[in-house]
Amino acid sequence: MRRIVLDTETTGLEPGEGHRIIELAGLELSDRRPTGRHFHRFLNPERAIDLAATQVHGMTVEDLADKPKFADVADEFLEFVAGAELLIHNAPFDVAFLNAELTRIGRPVIDSVCSVTDTLMLARETHPGKKNSLDALCERYAVDNARRTLHGALLDAQLLADVWIAMTRGQESLDIALGSIPTPALMAEEAPRNWLLTVIRATAEELAEHAGICERIERESKGRCLWLHAA
Repeated sequence: MRRIVLDTETTGLEPGEGHRIIELAGLELSDRRPTGRHFHRFLNPERAIDLAATQVHGMTVEDLADKPKFADVADEFLEFVAGAELLIHNAPFDVAFLNAELTRIGRPVIDSVCSVTDTLMLARETHPGKKNSLDALCERYAVDNARRTLHGALLDAQLLADVWIAMTRGQESLDIALGSIPTPALMAEEAPRNWLLTVIRATAEELAEHAGICERIERESKGRCLWLHAA
């Protein structure tokens, strides 16, 4: 499967208020491995950059004055991502900006040419109740993020690629298994019998901790904690 790990930097937080993309980066993965192909552009946003945004990524209008506009690179970008699965951390943010840019120049929205996976949602499902920012995930999976003193779309895409590969490592064996030639199931009389199953029960302290996490998930998900509602 072809995947693109994607990130953006912007002039502010709300595309609905006219904020624009100033950096766009995507790294290609094939069969869960980097191919070496990537798309990376700095963009002239044709507007001011919020001070708070500059403090995050370090870029100013002056830095971008001679860069191409989004319209100048849109077709090249769409060709690069067409048919791929996009992996984006906090995807609604980046997708909203991409769709605003594409709509502005009469191009199809990104959701119509790609599928999108939100790696933040994936991380929350994998590590409920824990911090799942990119920095937190880098620390959890021993991904070196020492260079990330400021946010940058290309660097963040590289870090996210490493994090996603580590976070979904179990899928690698699953992909191999699904791609292998199926073997006949054991006949009933050939199936192993009399397995000795060791049951290790949770301690009272572990049960209390689990209950606390479930209550937190219940609050944050507005009543959708499956563990609490399972029959």
